[in-house]
Formats: sequence, structure tokens, C-alpha cells
Amino acid sequence: MSEIKIRPATASDLPALHRFEQGVIHAERAYDKLIKPDPVHYYDIEEMIRASHIEILVAEIDGEVVGSGYARIEKARHFLKYPAHAYLGFMYVDPAYRGRGVNSKIIEGLKKWAISQKISELRLDVYEGNLPALRAYEKVGFSKQLINMHMEIGED
Repeated sequence: MSEIKIRPATASDLPALHRFEQGVIHAERAYDKLIKPDPVHYYDIEEMIRASHIEILVAEIDGEVVGSGYARIEKARHFLKYPAHAYLGFMYVDPAYRGRGVNSKIIEGLKKWAISQKISELRLDVYEGNLPALRAYEKVGFSKQLINMHMEIGED
């Protein structure tokens, strides 16, 4: 098996990152009927690459970008133990490369970056029905903490 290389994203990665963003959106539509129809974007990826409080990492195998993830430093609620945390998102692995440990390597890289920024906690959101993602995050040490609930109360 080829080596998985983890590195910060650059502008040259934008085509792959835009494709991954659409992959994330496509996957999440199965769990969230409130996502608008295409075209829709979650991220300003170019700005995220430049931002000092965000680290986007990509995974490469044999020179091909096959996965992504970001950590964004966020201020915590005033009553929590740590004043800030790193929120993880944009977690995506090309389907052809899933099951090889790509996601866990990206998370490890984001964890190292967060520690270098003096951050002591990682957080992320995952849809309750996304069992493969839940298992993957639990496997690398995350635990369930809070269930986010919603209710539609009208039509636009």
C-alpha cells in the first residue's frame, strides 16, 4: 500500500477541494433535507487557505489528493473549561481511498496543528444517522456529547 502524505492545502489543490466540498454536500443531503438545491457551497476555500486561524490539510497518495479536513479555532462558551477549541470540518475522503486510514491521518495532523496553537480540545459535528462517520470518529477518540435538534415550523 502506498504511503499517505498529509500536508497543508495550497491554491493548487483548489480543483480537488471544490470536488471534495461537493462530495461532502452530496453525502450530507441524505441526512439533512434542509440543504438547498444545487448549486450550493459550504466554504470559501481560498479564504480558508489564507486564514491564520484555520488549517486545511490534504492527504496525498502517489501524488494524488485524496482527502481533506480543516481545523478552525473558535472561542468557546464562557462557562466551558477551555477558552477555545478547534472545530473540525470538511472531512472527506475520495470513495476509492476509503478504509485505508486516510481520515485518521488527517485528524492526527489537525490535532498536531491544534496543539501547536495551544488548543486543548477538538470538536466536530456529525449527523446522527451517519453511522460510518460516527464509528470512524469514535475510533480515533471522539465521543458523543450533545444531540442537536430542529423543527420546521413553516414554509418560505
